[in-house]
Amino acid sequence: MEAVAPSRSFNLPVLLEQLDQDELTTFKNILKNLCQQNELQRVAPAEIKEADGRRLAEMLAAHCPQYWVETVTVQVFEKMNRMDLSEQAKDELGELSQKSLQEKPMALRIVWTHPAKCARMEDPLEHLKDPGKEEAYRSVLKQKFAKAWEDDLRLGDAESVQAFARRYEALIPFCSPKAHEGPFPHSVVLQGPAGVGKSVLARKVLRDWLQRGLGLPFQFAFYLSCPELRGEPACTFAELLSRDCPELRDAVVRGATQARHVLLVLDGFDELRAPTGALVSDICGDWTQPKPVPVLLSSLLKRKLLPRATVLVTTRPQALRELRILVEQPLLIQVRGFSEQDRKLYFLRRFPDEAQALRALDAARGNAALFDLGAAPAVCWLTCACLGAQLERGEDPAAACATTTELFLRFLCGCCAPGPHLRAALGALSLLAARGVWAQVSGFCGPELRALGLAEPELRPFVAGGVLREDGDRAGSYSFVHLSVQQCLGALFYLLEAAEGGEAGGADDEDVGAVRQLFSTKARADNPGLAWTGRFLFGLLNRGRARELETTFGCRVSTRVLQELLDAEEGRPVLADLDTAEALCCLHESQDDALVRKAMVPFQELTVHLRDATELAQAAFCLQRSQNLQSLWLQVDKAVFTPDAADEEAAGARSRDDKHLLLYWTNLCSVLDSSSKLTFLDISQSVLSAPAVQALCDHLAASSCCLQKVALRNTQPADAYRDLCLSVHGHRTVTHLTLQGCDQVDVLPALCEVLRHPYCRLQYLQLASCSATTQQWAALALALAENQSLMFLNLTAVELLDTGAKLLCVALRHPRCLLQRLSLESCHLTEASCKELSSALIVNQRLTHLSLAENDLGDGGVKVLCEGLSYPECCLQTLVLWCCNVTSEGCAALSRLLQQTSSLTHLDLGLNHIGLAGLRFLCEALKDPCCNLQCLWLWGCSIPPFSCADLSSVLAINQTLVSLDLGQNSLGFSGVKMLCEALKLARCPLRTLRMKIDESDAHFQKVLREARESNPRLLIESDSRDPRRPPRPSAQDFVF
Repeated sequence: MEAVAPSRSFNLPVLLEQLDQDELTTFKNILKNLCQQNELQRVAPAEIKEADGRRLAEMLAAHCPQYWVETVTVQVFEKMNRMDLSEQAKDELGELSQKSLQEKPMALRIVWTHPAKCARMEDPLEHLKDPGKEEAYRSVLKQKFAKAWEDDLRLGDAESVQAFARRYEALIPFCSPKAHEGPFPHSVVLQGPAGVGKSVLARKVLRDWLQRGLGLPFQFAFYLSCPELRGEPACTFAELLSRDCPELRDAVVRGATQARHVLLVLDGFDELRAPTGALVSDICGDWTQPKPVPVLLSSLLKRKLLPRATVLVTTRPQALRELRILVEQPLLIQVRGFSEQDRKLYFLRRFPDEAQALRALDAARGNAALFDLGAAPAVCWLTCACLGAQLERGEDPAAACATTTELFLRFLCGCCAPGPHLRAALGALSLLAARGVWAQVSGFCGPELRALGLAEPELRPFVAGGVLREDGDRAGSYSFVHLSVQQCLGALFYLLEAAEGGEAGGADDEDVGAVRQLFSTKARADNPGLAWTGRFLFGLLNRGRARELETTFGCRVSTRVLQELLDAEEGRPVLADLDTAEALCCLHESQDDALVRKAMVPFQELTVHLRDATELAQAAFCLQRSQNLQSLWLQVDKAVFTPDAADEEAAGARSRDDKHLLLYWTNLCSVLDSSSKLTFLDISQSVLSAPAVQALCDHLAASSCCLQKVALRNTQPADAYRDLCLSVHGHRTVTHLTLQGCDQVDVLPALCEVLRHPYCRLQYLQLASCSATTQQWAALALALAENQSLMFLNLTAVELLDTGAKLLCVALRHPRCLLQRLSLESCHLTEASCKELSSALIVNQRLTHLSLAENDLGDGGVKVLCEGLSYPECCLQTLVLWCCNVTSEGCAALSRLLQQTSSLTHLDLGLNHIGLAGLRFLCEALKDPCCNLQCLWLWGCSIPPFSCADLSSVLAINQTLVSLDLGQNSLGFSGVKMLCEALKLARCPLRTLRMKIDESDAHFQKVLREARESNPRLLIESDSRDPRRPPRPSAQDFVF
C-alpha cells in the first residue's frame, strides 16, 4: 500500500487509449459493476457508452473521488487480464508516492499495490519527522498489551487462539486483501456475545501491526478501549489518541494526520454507556476542542474526525442499533467464538489423558446451555479447570455439569482455600458484580474497592483462582474472567444481602435494582444480562449449594428471597411475567424439587415451544413436578430431534446425545399419565423422531392417563398420526381428537378402529387437511354408523369430493348415527353433493348444525338443500353457506323455505354476491311471522346503502332476529342512519348489530350514540376483520 498526493495521479487517458474498442467496452462494463456507491450516478449511461478513452478519463476525474478511480482502475485492468497496464499504473503511482513523501499531503486515499512492490517501499513511519518517537509509541502499545495477550493465550492456549484468529481474520478485508475485492469498507464491526473473542481478534490485529505490519496496509494504528474510557473527563481528540503516552502527543498526532492509512480499533463499544441520544447530539470535527469522550468517539464514527481512517469496532449485539446510526454501511462480521470442533480440540489439549478429555467433553455437552457458553474461550478454560479437579478427586464430571450454576459454583468454591477470611471479599465482590450487571459494565477499579473498605490484597485469591483478571496497563483495575461469572456473583449479592439484614425483595445499594426487577420485561429489554443473573439466582437458591457457599466462605446465605420471588405481587408471581421458556429455564437451574413444585402450583395452562435440547431438558424437569397443570400446548422444533444433515460435526455429536434426548422426552411425556388434572394436550408444528413418537404414544395409552382432549397438528413424521390414533384405541377418557395436516393414507383405517371400539368415548373428531381413498371414506361411514358416542365431526379442508360426501351421507341416514354437528368446509363439494345431503337431512333428526362453507354449491345446490330442509322431519338449526357462490336466485329459494314452518334459526350467507335483489328476498321472509330466524350473517354480500330501507322495515316488524352481521358492506351514512332509526323502536328485538363504521366520522358516532341510548340492550360492533383474509363470522356460534 502506498500514499499518494491528491494533486497527482497516473495518466489515465494514456492508459485507456491503449485499449481497442472491444477492450474499452469491457472496461466500461466491469467499471459499472464496481460502482458500489453510485459514483457515476450523475453521468448518463448513454454518454459513458459513447465515450472514447480520453473522454471516459475526463468523466471519471470530474465525477469520482481520485483515490477511488486509482483503486478501481487497477482492479479493472487486472480483471481484464491486462497486467501490463495494471503494472504501468502501479509504477506511476509508486513514483508519485516517493515524490509526495517529501511534501505536505493535501488529502488521503488508498492505493493497493502488488506485494512485490512492498519490498521497495520505505518504512511506514519513515516519512515522519521523528521516527524515534514513533518507535517509542510502538513500545508503549506493546507494553500496554503484553499482559492482555498473555491472558488471551492462557485462557485459550496459544494454538486454539491462533486457529480461532486465523479463521476470523480471513473475513476481515484488510487482514486478507487477496481474498476480497476492493474497494474495502472503511468500517468493520465485530459483533457477538460476551467473551467470544471479539477483543482477542482486535488485539491480534493490532499486534500484527506492531510487528512491523505483517502485511497490514496501515502506517499508523490506535487502540481505544471503551470500558477504560467510560467516566473519563472531557478532553480533545488529540489528548484522546495520546492518552497512553501524553509525552509523545505531538508525534502521535502528527502520525495520525500525516499517515495516509490509519487503523483505529474501538474495543467494547457496548460498554461506552453514553446517555440515550448523546452520541449524535454534539458531533465535533475540531481536534483541539475539549468534548466528552462519547462525543469524540461518535464524531470519529460519523467521519468528522480522521475521515479516511479504517475503523475496527467490537460490540455486543445489544448496541448494534445505536452503532448503525453512527456508522454508514459497515461490514458486520458475527463472531461466534470456538466452534464445536474447537472446543473438542481445546479439551484434548487441556487434559493430559485423551480418555479423560473426552469424558469431560461428554459431561459438558450433556448441558447444552453450558456447552453453548463454551464458545467463549474463558468459559471453556473454566469448564476444563473445574472438571479436571472433579476427575482428579475421582468424581463424576457429569455431576458438576448438571446446571451452569452448579459448575460455576464449584469453580468459585474451588478457586480459593476455604475460610471465613474470604467472607468480606466475597460480599464486596458480589456487590461490585451486581453493580456492573445493572450498569452493563464488566470491570471495576481501586477507588470502588476502597469505598467498600476492601484492600486490593484481599482480592488476590480471586485473581489467582481465575475469577478476576487484572488489567495490565491500569493498576488497581480488574474485570471478571467472563460476563457469566460476573452474573453469577451478581445473583449471589441478593442472597448475601438478605442474610445480612437487607430487604429480601430489594437491594440496599442504590446502584443495584430490586430482585423483582431482574425479571421485569422492560428491564431485560434494556439490559439483556439480567436474564442470566435471574437464572443464577434461582440456581443459588438450591439448599445444597447454599450450604456449600457457607462452608467455603463462612458467609450466611438467605433463602428469604425465594419467598419474595414466589409470592404473588398484585396477584401474579414473578415467574408469570416471563415467557414460558425463560420461567422453566430459571426453575430448572435450581434443581430443587421442593422449590419447583411450589413454583409450578399457579400454572394451570402452559404453552411450551421447544427449540433445542436444552429447552427440552428444562421443560421435562419442570413439567414432571407440575401438579396443577390442566392444559398443555406443545411445539417441538426440528433442531431438537433432527440434526442438520449439512453439519456432519453437529450430526455426529447429536447421535451421541440421542439417549439423553429420549430420556428428557420420556420424562416430559410422563406428565401425561402422572398428572390427574391434565386433560388437554395439543402438539402442533412439530418434528419428532420415531422413538419420540413411540414414547409419546406409550404414555397416552397408559391406563392412568386422564387426557380428554388431544390434538396433533402439522407434525412429522407422518406415521405419528396413525400411531396416536392407535394409542387412544379403547381409551375411556379421550372425548376430543383433532388430527390436522396428515397426508398419509393409513390414518383413516386406524381411526376407524378407534371409532368401532366398544369403549370408544369420542364425542368430537376433527380430521382436517388429511388424505384418504374412496374405499377409506366408505369404511369411515360404516364406522360412524356403528359408533355410539361421536356427536361432532369436523372435516374442514379435507379433499372429500362429491363421491366422499355421498358415502358420508350413508352414515348420516343410518338410524343409529348420533352426529349433531357436521362441518364440511372447503371439501371441494359441488351441486352434485346436495341431493344426498338433502335426503340425509330429511332422515337424520339429530343433526342440528351443518357447515358447507367455501364449497362451490351455487344456486342450484341451495335449491336442492332447501327441498330437504322444508320437510318437517328436518331438525337443522344452523346452516353455513359462507362463500358458496350463492346469488339472488339462491336467496329466493331460502326465502320460500324461511316463510314455511322451518327449524332453521341461524343462517350464514357471508361472502356471497346476493346484492339488492337477494336482500329483498330475505327481507320478505323476515317479515313473515312464520320465520324463526334468529341470527343472520351477511358479511361482504355487496349490499348497497339504499337496501337499508328494506332492512329498516324488517327491524320494525320482525320479532325473532337478535343478531345481524352486515360487516364489509358499504352502507354509507344514509344507510346507517336508516338502520339506527329502526333500532330506536322499543319493540325491536335485535341485540347485536355488526357493520362497517367510520370511527372518525362525527355524524356516524352521533347517530350510533343516539341508537344506543334509546336501546341500552343493543350492542353495535364495528367490523374490524381483514377483508382480504376474513375469519368466518359465524365460526364462534358454530361451536364444536
